[in-house]
Amino acid sequence: MKKPQLATNLSENLEKLNVNREKASKLFADVIEKAVKKSKPDTTAVLEKDLDIETALDNQFANEPAPLKITVLGGGSFGTAMANLSSKNGCEVTLWVRDKRSVKSMQKTHINKKYLPDHKLDERLQFTHDLQAAVKGKDLIFVAVPSSAFRETLQKIAPFISAQAIVSLTKGMEKDTFALMSDVIADELPNVAFGVMSGPNLAKEIMNNMPSATVIASQSAALRLAVQKALHSAFFRVFASDDLIGVELGGALKNIYAIAMGMAAAYDIGENTKAMILTRALAEMSRFGVQAGANPLTFLGLSGVGDLYATCSSTLSRNYQIGNMLGRGMSLDQAIKKLGQTAEGINTIQQVNEKAMKAGIYMPITHALHDIIYEDKAPLGVALNLMEAGFRSDVEFVMPHQVQPTHN
Repeated sequence: MKKPQLATNLSENLEKLNVNREKASKLFADVIEKAVKKSKPDTTAVLEKDLDIETALDNQFANEPAPLKITVLGGGSFGTAMANLSSKNGCEVTLWVRDKRSVKSMQKTHINKKYLPDHKLDERLQFTHDLQAAVKGKDLIFVAVPSSAFRETLQKIAPFISAQAIVSLTKGMEKDTFALMSDVIADELPNVAFGVMSGPNLAKEIMNNMPSATVIASQSAALRLAVQKALHSAFFRVFASDDLIGVELGGALKNIYAIAMGMAAAYDIGENTKAMILTRALAEMSRFGVQAGANPLTFLGLSGVGDLYATCSSTLSRNYQIGNMLGRGMSLDQAIKKLGQTAEGINTIQQVNEKAMKAGIYMPITHALHDIIYEDKAPLGVALNLMEAGFRSDVEFVMPHQVQPTHN
């Protein structure tokens, strides 16, 4: 299904949804009100002009607006970290977790014992396993479930969606369809404002108040601002982008190369090798992204090289850990069982390898990982073949690659 094009400003978006200012949902109006109330004067003026509801806003500003009402779907490490952060920022936050026992445990202890056992969560944070109660009446819904469960989750919440905005925190692609999470949102909730968030966001570091940053990408300026207000803090910066494809692909593709780096680390590689893997990985990411319609410059930002570096250099990364275990001789099943969490890169390798082969996109690292993991080829032999590949330009956006007639 072709993804609908969202309007570039909020008034056009509301007009597309056939909602005038008198009939606009109070929930979504509240999101805009809160974003405008706290923004700088020049930003407020722009938003008021776009919405053409100066009189209504003047009346609403008589009292301090209520905090944003947020639900985070998915109690993994990152979903929990974002729920905790927005709760600490004063938002009314509910964390939805599928397992009833986990919910009861978190309600009692305010600790996510499975994913973040060493961290006490904000006392104001609420927990539930009731999906309807979690979704209805909220302003923002952050979806942080694995890519394999993303579509099913949206289908389940669809009957309870009115004017809530959806933000994907999931990095990956849907198995068998090659759909990004934004594609899935557009399929299942076609009239809903949405965005995607991605960046170098290791949950444990965020919980430890180590300075970090992320990117919110959306065609809706109001949605981007609302997410920034919900999550921005002294230790966590939220930058904005309108390149959904580039931001989302950066978050999905980097998982492939984290597996490659973890696998290479098992062989005690040097710094030169690490640098080579990172830069050639960035070349593959931007090459693939441009083919999909992304701006190649997006991959030079937080959601591209930033996330790539963090994921490929940290032993906290699930994908790095999977790669390292594979490099040490474990089978894929053994590695996944030992990790105990989803490593999105495993599925992404399959999806991207197939897409790249069909589209003729040069992605040697991805193809090599597919050969090792799914065709049982020897890692050292595959690595040697990569090093003996023919001559190529370094940055093809600067100097396009020219095929050498005497080298394959």
